[in-house]
Amino acid sequence: MAKPFQKLVRPGVRLLSVIGRSYRYEVLNGEIDDAVYRRGEVPIYCSWHQRWFAGITFMPRRHPIAIMVSQSQDGDFISEMITRLGWHAARGSSSRGGSKALRELVGCLRRGVAVGHIVDGPRGPFGELKPGLLTLAQVSGMPIVPMIISPERKWVFRSWDRFMIPKPFSRVIIRFDGPIYVPRRLDEESFEKLRDGLQNRLRALYEETDGTWLMGRE
Repeated sequence: MAKPFQKLVRPGVRLLSVIGRSYRYEVLNGEIDDAVYRRGEVPIYCSWHQRWFAGITFMPRRHPIAIMVSQSQDGDFISEMITRLGWHAARGSSSRGGSKALRELVGCLRRGVAVGHIVDGPRGPFGELKPGLLTLAQVSGMPIVPMIISPERKWVFRSWDRFMIPKPFSRVIIRFDGPIYVPRRLDEESFEKLRDGLQNRLRALYEETDGTWLMGRE
Protein backbone atom coordinates (compact mmCIF):
# COMPACT_ATOMS: atom_id res chain seq x y z
CA MET A 1 0.00 0.00 0.00
CA ALA A 2 1.20 3.52 -0.80
CA LYS A 3 2.53 5.31 2.24
CA PRO A 4 0.06 8.25 2.15
CA PHE A 5 -2.84 5.77 2.38
CA GLN A 6 -1.13 3.75 5.10
CA LYS A 7 -1.09 6.77 7.40
CA LEU A 8 -4.86 7.15 7.03
CA VAL A 9 -5.81 3.56 7.85
CA ARG A 10 -5.64 3.68 11.64
CA PRO A 11 -7.49 7.00 12.11
CA GLY A 12 -9.96 5.93 9.41
CA VAL A 13 -10.77 2.69 11.21
CA ARG A 14 -11.15 4.53 14.50
CA LEU A 15 -13.50 7.07 12.90
CA LEU A 16 -15.63 4.39 11.24
CA SER A 17 -15.89 2.46 14.49
CA VAL A 18 -17.04 5.53 16.42
CA ILE A 19 -19.59 6.54 13.76
CA GLY A 20 -20.85 2.96 13.40
CA ARG A 21 -21.42 2.61 17.15
CA SER A 22 -23.54 5.77 17.11
CA TYR A 23 -26.10 4.39 14.64
CA ARG A 24 -29.39 3.12 16.01
CA TYR A 25 -29.91 0.00 13.95
CA GLU A 26 -33.27 -1.67 13.53
CA VAL A 27 -33.18 -5.14 11.97
CA LEU A 28 -36.27 -6.17 10.03
CA ASN A 29 -36.91 -9.79 9.04
CA GLY A 30 -33.84 -11.03 10.86
CA GLU A 31 -35.53 -14.43 11.08
CA ILE A 32 -35.02 -14.83 7.32
CA ASP A 33 -31.27 -14.54 7.80
CA ASP A 34 -31.32 -16.87 10.81
CA ALA A 35 -33.30 -19.51 8.90
CA VAL A 36 -30.64 -19.66 6.18
CA TYR A 37 -28.04 -20.65 8.77
CA ARG A 38 -30.38 -23.14 10.44
CA ARG A 39 -30.65 -24.93 7.10
CA GLY A 40 -26.88 -25.30 7.03
CA GLU A 41 -26.48 -22.70 4.29
CA VAL A 42 -24.47 -19.48 4.16
CA PRO A 43 -25.95 -16.27 2.70
CA ILE A 44 -24.69 -14.08 -0.09
CA TYR A 45 -25.94 -10.63 0.93
CA CYS A 46 -26.55 -8.20 -1.89
CA SER A 47 -26.75 -4.41 -1.71
CA TRP A 48 -26.25 -1.35 -3.87
CA HIS A 49 -22.89 0.42 -3.77
CA GLN A 50 -24.72 3.56 -2.64
CA ARG A 51 -25.71 2.02 0.71
CA TRP A 52 -22.78 -0.11 1.91
CA PHE A 53 -21.29 2.40 4.37
CA ALA A 54 -23.65 1.60 7.27
CA GLY A 55 -23.01 -2.11 6.83
CA ILE A 56 -19.23 -1.86 7.25
CA THR A 57 -19.28 -2.00 11.03
CA PHE A 58 -22.67 -3.73 11.43
CA MET A 59 -22.18 -6.95 9.45
CA PRO A 60 -19.00 -8.32 11.11
CA ARG A 61 -20.85 -8.17 14.44
CA ARG A 62 -23.49 -10.50 13.04
CA HIS A 63 -21.47 -13.17 11.17
CA PRO A 64 -17.99 -13.77 9.73
CA ILE A 65 -18.14 -12.09 6.33
CA ALA A 66 -16.08 -11.52 3.16
CA ILE A 67 -16.32 -9.11 0.25
CA MET A 68 -14.64 -8.56 -3.11
CA VAL A 69 -12.38 -5.50 -3.27
CA SER A 70 -10.71 -4.26 -6.45
CA GLN A 71 -6.97 -4.54 -7.03
CA SER A 72 -6.63 -0.78 -7.48
CA GLN A 73 -4.75 1.58 -5.18
CA ASP A 74 -8.06 2.69 -3.68
CA GLY A 75 -8.80 -1.01 -3.19
CA ASP A 76 -5.57 -1.39 -1.20
CA PHE A 77 -6.77 1.26 1.22
CA ILE A 78 -10.32 -0.13 1.46
CA SER A 79 -9.02 -3.67 1.91
CA GLU A 80 -6.76 -2.65 4.79
CA MET A 81 -9.57 -0.71 6.45
CA ILE A 82 -12.26 -3.39 6.27
CA THR A 83 -9.84 -6.15 7.29
CA ARG A 84 -9.20 -4.30 10.53
CA LEU A 85 -12.96 -3.98 10.99
CA GLY A 86 -13.45 -7.75 10.77
CA TRP A 87 -14.02 -8.46 7.08
CA HIS A 88 -12.14 -10.81 4.77
CA ALA A 89 -11.16 -9.05 1.53
CA ALA A 90 -11.01 -11.09 -1.68
CA ARG A 91 -9.05 -8.95 -4.13
CA GLY A 92 -10.38 -8.64 -7.66
CA SER A 93 -13.06 -7.11 -9.88
CA SER A 94 -14.75 -7.66 -13.23
CA SER A 95 -11.85 -5.91 -14.95
CA ARG A 96 -8.96 -7.49 -13.07
CA GLY A 97 -8.53 -10.62 -10.96
CA GLY A 98 -12.24 -11.41 -10.93
CA SER A 99 -11.94 -15.18 -11.47
CA LYS A 100 -9.45 -15.60 -8.64
CA ALA A 101 -11.58 -13.51 -6.28
CA LEU A 102 -14.68 -15.50 -7.24
CA ARG A 103 -12.95 -18.77 -6.35
CA GLU A 104 -11.83 -17.26 -3.06
CA LEU A 105 -15.38 -16.18 -2.21
CA VAL A 106 -16.75 -19.63 -3.06
CA GLY A 107 -14.15 -21.07 -0.68
CA CYS A 108 -15.29 -18.64 2.02
CA LEU A 109 -18.91 -19.71 1.63
CA ARG A 110 -17.98 -23.36 1.86
CA ARG A 111 -16.12 -22.64 5.11
CA GLY A 112 -19.17 -20.93 6.59
CA VAL A 113 -18.12 -17.32 5.91
CA ALA A 114 -20.93 -15.15 4.48
CA VAL A 115 -20.30 -12.87 1.51
CA GLY A 116 -21.39 -9.28 1.01
CA HIS A 117 -21.78 -8.45 -2.68
CA ILE A 118 -22.10 -4.93 -4.10
CA VAL A 119 -24.26 -5.61 -7.13
CA ASP A 120 -23.60 -2.42 -9.14
CA GLY A 121 -20.03 -1.62 -8.06
CA PRO A 122 -17.44 -0.41 -8.30
CA ARG A 123 -18.30 1.87 -11.25
CA GLY A 124 -21.97 1.36 -12.00
CA PRO A 125 -24.25 2.17 -13.69
CA PHE A 126 -26.21 2.90 -10.54
CA GLY A 127 -28.73 0.20 -9.60
CA GLU A 128 -27.74 -2.13 -12.45
CA LEU A 129 -27.27 -5.65 -11.15
CA LYS A 130 -24.18 -7.20 -12.71
CA PRO A 131 -23.96 -10.94 -13.45
CA GLY A 132 -21.23 -11.72 -10.88
CA LEU A 133 -23.77 -12.06 -8.05
CA LEU A 134 -25.74 -14.76 -9.86
CA THR A 135 -22.56 -16.53 -10.95
CA LEU A 136 -21.35 -16.69 -7.34
CA ALA A 137 -24.69 -18.19 -6.24
CA GLN A 138 -24.61 -20.67 -9.13
CA VAL A 139 -21.11 -21.93 -8.43
CA SER A 140 -21.44 -22.05 -4.63
CA GLY A 141 -25.03 -23.29 -4.42
CA MET A 142 -25.70 -20.77 -1.65
CA PRO A 143 -28.72 -18.42 -1.53
CA ILE A 144 -28.75 -14.73 -2.33
CA VAL A 145 -30.28 -12.71 0.51
CA PRO A 146 -31.20 -9.10 -0.35
CA MET A 147 -30.07 -6.74 2.41
CA ILE A 148 -31.64 -3.29 2.28
CA ILE A 149 -29.93 -0.51 4.22
CA SER A 150 -31.99 2.64 4.74
CA PRO A 151 -30.81 5.54 6.94
CA GLU A 152 -33.21 8.13 8.29
CA ARG A 153 -30.73 11.02 8.11
CA LYS A 154 -27.79 11.00 5.73
CA TRP A 155 -25.36 12.91 3.58
CA VAL A 156 -25.68 12.24 -0.15
CA PHE A 157 -22.64 12.79 -2.37
CA ARG A 158 -22.54 13.88 -6.02
CA SER A 159 -20.95 10.63 -7.17
CA TRP A 160 -22.14 8.22 -9.88
CA ASP A 161 -24.13 6.28 -7.28
CA ARG A 162 -25.22 9.24 -5.10
CA PHE A 163 -23.31 7.59 -2.26
CA MET A 164 -24.92 7.84 1.17
CA ILE A 165 -23.32 8.19 4.59
CA PRO A 166 -25.78 8.09 7.49
CA LYS A 167 -25.29 10.98 9.87
CA PRO A 168 -24.05 10.11 13.38
CA PHE A 169 -26.83 8.88 15.70
CA SER A 170 -29.20 8.35 12.78
CA ARG A 171 -31.65 5.48 12.83
CA VAL A 172 -30.71 2.88 10.21
CA ILE A 173 -32.95 0.06 8.99
CA ILE A 174 -31.28 -3.21 8.03
CA ARG A 175 -33.95 -5.22 6.20
CA PHE A 176 -33.51 -8.78 4.96
CA ASP A 177 -35.67 -10.29 2.23
CA GLY A 178 -36.37 -13.89 1.25
CA PRO A 179 -33.54 -16.00 -0.22
CA ILE A 180 -33.09 -16.51 -3.95
CA TYR A 181 -31.57 -19.73 -5.26
CA VAL A 182 -29.88 -19.79 -8.65
CA PRO A 183 -29.93 -23.12 -10.52
CA ARG A 184 -26.51 -24.45 -11.48
CA ARG A 185 -27.54 -24.73 -15.11
CA LEU A 186 -29.30 -21.83 -16.78
CA ASP A 187 -29.48 -20.84 -20.43
CA GLU A 188 -28.69 -17.26 -21.34
CA GLU A 189 -32.34 -16.20 -21.54
CA SER A 190 -33.23 -17.68 -18.13
CA PHE A 191 -30.14 -16.15 -16.55
CA GLU A 192 -31.04 -12.71 -17.86
CA LYS A 193 -34.66 -13.10 -16.74
CA LEU A 194 -33.52 -13.95 -13.21
CA ARG A 195 -31.03 -11.06 -13.19
CA ASP A 196 -33.67 -8.60 -14.35
CA GLY A 197 -36.22 -9.89 -11.83
CA LEU A 198 -33.82 -9.55 -8.90
CA GLN A 199 -32.77 -6.09 -10.03
CA ASN A 200 -36.41 -4.95 -10.06
CA ARG A 201 -37.01 -6.60 -6.69
CA LEU A 202 -34.11 -4.69 -5.12
CA ARG A 203 -35.34 -1.39 -6.54
CA ALA A 204 -38.82 -2.00 -5.13
CA LEU A 205 -37.43 -2.99 -1.71
CA TYR A 206 -35.29 0.14 -1.49
CA GLU A 207 -38.21 2.36 -2.49
CA GLU A 208 -40.54 0.71 0.00
CA THR A 209 -38.04 0.79 2.87
CA ASP A 210 -37.02 4.40 2.25
CA GLY A 211 -40.72 5.28 2.26
CA THR A 212 -40.79 4.33 5.93
CA TRP A 213 -39.09 7.61 6.81
CA LEU A 214 -41.38 9.66 4.55
CA MET A 215 -44.39 8.36 6.46
CA GLY A 216 -43.01 9.84 9.69
CA ARG A 217 -42.37 6.46 11.28
CA GLU A 218 -41.98 6.63 15.07
